[in-house]
Amino acid sequence: MSELLTTISLMFIITGPFLLIGNRFDLPTVPFLIIAGIVAGFVIDENLALELARYGIALLVFMFGIRIDLTNARPILRDSEVAAIGQILVVGGLGIGVGILFGIPLAEAVYLGIAVAFSSTIVGTALLQTEIRQELVRGRLAETIHFIQDLVAIVILLVLGAETLTADPIATQLGYGVVLFALAFLLDRYLLDVVGRLADDSDELMIIGIISLLVLFVAAATLAGVSIVVGAFAAGLAIRYNPVEHPGLFNGLVSIRDFFLAIFFVTVGALVVVPFVELGVAASVEKLLLVVGLVILTAVIKPVVTTAILIKSGYEARTSTLTSLSSDQISEFALIIAIEALLLEMLTQNVFDAIILAAAVTMITSSLTQQYNERIYRAVSSWITFEGTHAKIDERSSVPERPTEHVIIVGYGRKGQLLVDACENSDLPYVVIDNDPARLDSISSACDAYVFGDAMEMYTWDKANVEAATLVVSTVNSTPVSNRLLSFDFEADLILHTDDAAEGVTFFERGALYVSVSDVLAGEELAQQLRRLFDDGLSPEQLREERIAELNTYVAVVKDRDSGIVDVSQ
Repeated sequence: MSELLTTISLMFIITGPFLLIGNRFDLPTVPFLIIAGIVAGFVIDENLALELARYGIALLVFMFGIRIDLTNARPILRDSEVAAIGQILVVGGLGIGVGILFGIPLAEAVYLGIAVAFSSTIVGTALLQTEIRQELVRGRLAETIHFIQDLVAIVILLVLGAETLTADPIATQLGYGVVLFALAFLLDRYLLDVVGRLADDSDELMIIGIISLLVLFVAAATLAGVSIVVGAFAAGLAIRYNPVEHPGLFNGLVSIRDFFLAIFFVTVGALVVVPFVELGVAASVEKLLLVVGLVILTAVIKPVVTTAILIKSGYEARTSTLTSLSSDQISEFALIIAIEALLLEMLTQNVFDAIILAAAVTMITSSLTQQYNERIYRAVSSWITFEGTHAKIDERSSVPERPTEHVIIVGYGRKGQLLVDACENSDLPYVVIDNDPARLDSISSACDAYVFGDAMEMYTWDKANVEAATLVVSTVNSTPVSNRLLSFDFEADLILHTDDAAEGVTFFERGALYVSVSDVLAGEELAQQLRRLFDDGLSPEQLREERIAELNTYVAVVKDRDSGIVDVSQ
């Protein structure tokens, strides 16, 4: 235990300067964590790094199990299943083929197929938290695809735990897995409420209770001879919770997740065997060629396959492309499968090292593709024409007649619902635009006209007949969405939403009629402004001037008066 703690201490001592550099230049942290791990690998024992990787992955998989909520993804579950299985079959088959081309035996080439086929839940969801929080369909799709692939990986881990391909040991392992997940299902229905009552809703006691349950599941998995990752994942599914109902618990678990997320990336780097430094020239060249093949399959071919599957399923090009970019890395489940196979001597060190290096490279590139995903999509769409990609919008939308002189409301959250009520009370025709699968049923039952599509795509606006609209109101707190709406240059007046007053002033400068700021304006007030505009005879110019004055006053209060904000009312 002391050696493990010393190893962790060394990791963080080495990682600190790298993180300071990344923070200083506002760069993604994942590349710096992995590079720090590569440096740490020269002073850390490989066996300790493998042990840390196993426990780190188990804890992170546990955290993902807690957060998964398929009730919000039911409308897209079937499409996610097709995409997940398609990735595994197509990309996995290509990975096996690459291994055979390099002269690797089939039994080991299978692990290369697993490596390139499965996408990382840890990396994908960590990089997609904004999309998931904003309830975008691409975030839901990616999260569900990862979950389905994780279930397949669990089955592979259980089979691997049998240490043989004979029927009885495999059946025994699968049986243990079924028992763990059945127990998790039963506890999921009753556990958190019971723990909350026993802890008297104390967040600290609830966290201790949840960690204790994790230890019990891991212990049960160990006693049954099952991978601890299987036990941790089952424990996470047993205690799924709602962050809104338990915000303190949520914040505590997020802190634990972030701690082990850092350890995970550093450990991946520590396991890397650096070519030309720790290997000879010939061995380095051979390994690098194999790694290049794995990286191309993972970071290029897999997103292309995923995009093609989603477009074929009827999703628009942007949603398909951005979803696929969340899959361009090697999965932590592939790593734990490789580690278990290495320990069981079913995988040679050379192939294992290639998988680890490819994983490190793709995790670095994935953090960059997520940061620049919009630019990548625009670059791809500028030279590739996507055809027939609007079937899901047409299928899930309902605009009975081509509306005219109507209000278009972007987002059907709390503010959007209030605006719909205001429009109905004032007999104003409206069309709602939303992109969250969890809201589809409520929108279809409550709204007269709606378009289920991406607000960044022009086809969505054509469907809503924006050319004949008098007003577009965005309730979505997203700078890219607001910038995109301003770039469309609609004839209709435009109301935007932000949580930054200074950004709101910028939106006014670029032509917005009105800007709703979270700290200044509540949803009820926005609905009241809408009624003033349509029922009380307030002109758009008067509304705009009032709001500019309010925002300039607010900015002056919360910012330094010498900050350089220009009063756009002058």
